[in-house]
Amino acid sequence: MEATQIVLASRPKGTPNQENFRFENITLPTLQAGEVRLEPLYISVDPYMRGRMNDAKSYTPPFQVGAPLEGGVVAKVVESKSEALASGDVVLGALPWATQAIAEAKKLQKIDTNLAPASYYLGILGMPGLTAYFGLLDIGQPKEGETVVVSGAAGAVGMVVGQIAKLKGCRVVGLAGSDEKAELLQKEFGYDAVINYKTTQNLRTDLKAACPNGVDVYFDNVGGEITDAVISLINFHARLIICGQIAHYNDQQPQQGPRFLPLVLTRSALIKGFIVSNYHARFPEAMQQLGTWVKEGKLKYQETIIDGFEQLPEAFLGLFTGQNQGKMLVKV
Repeated sequence: MEATQIVLASRPKGTPNQENFRFENITLPTLQAGEVRLEPLYISVDPYMRGRMNDAKSYTPPFQVGAPLEGGVVAKVVESKSEALASGDVVLGALPWATQAIAEAKKLQKIDTNLAPASYYLGILGMPGLTAYFGLLDIGQPKEGETVVVSGAAGAVGMVVGQIAKLKGCRVVGLAGSDEKAELLQKEFGYDAVINYKTTQNLRTDLKAACPNGVDVYFDNVGGEITDAVISLINFHARLIICGQIAHYNDQQPQQGPRFLPLVLTRSALIKGFIVSNYHARFPEAMQQLGTWVKEGKLKYQETIIDGFEQLPEAFLGLFTGQNQGKMLVKV
């Protein structure tokens, strides 16, 4: 059985480009007991994958040069030698970027596409939704009347964070990279104010106007100058949730930023970074609550879906220029 896969051709220096990817034709091995053959339906591209392109120790192993990239995939079982899964089942798993793949059935999660569209299991009912849920509620612990600021607010995680914060009775302020995204967040997703960080004349002035009572919770997906500006407004006992730092993922040299720890000290603030897999044991709880909110119409979601397996590298690169609204996916 023939398939096409996308491998890491070389490690990027700075911002990745098309030369870092290579398409290869392969022959799949014979299916063994307990395995299934899969065809992908949707493949996720996510900012964290940039870190895996470096040969550096992190919370997850790096991609290997010459080996396929991998990530979250919703796929259909087309052949099975497992009693747990049958042909036609739809599953979720960490799979290679390939037009077909073989995987152990025990490492896959069967999903119910009657409850929600298949793509949602890579978004609001998948890693981004879980990330928003645990980061905001477990670390941020928002209280009614507080001000929550979200960077990367129009991304897959940020859209969900803002809506959950609104469900908790908070004032929610977002930062996004276009007027179109700002309008979408306010009209469709309930944000009270959104600042276009690319066009603002003075980010700190605009943030202060949007947060007249200061900042109680900051959900940081971006880092960089945006975080420097937000931290200047934190209140006593503020909670700072470090989820992503996409502003730094392509840095070749460490950036020198403001030293804000004295402010953290005098405000008795909490800073905590987290990886969503820290909460693996509680995933069922979160998926049930997120699913209920979606079913009740309390959570909306948006996806940017690009058609074609061959578009995977382009879709991934688009994350770093803000081409996505909500979750970025490739439909195979």
